Amino acid sequence: MAKTTKSKRKEYTKDDVKLLKAHSKARTPVAKLSKRMKRSEGSLRQKARNLGIGLGHQR
Repeated sequence: MAKTTKSKRKEYTKDDVKLLKAHSKARTPVAKLSKRMKRSEGSLRQKARNLGIGLGHQR
């Protein structure tokens, strides 16, 4: 039987939130931001939505 790996959640730090807000203002594409922060696009979009900020260059 194949062993499944359980993904571990990586909490957002204050610095992560600050970076997310800065890139929101700069309208950085989500794909670029995802690679820089080493998080999935979905994770970034969810966090931005919870913070009430837009994300990406098309809003």
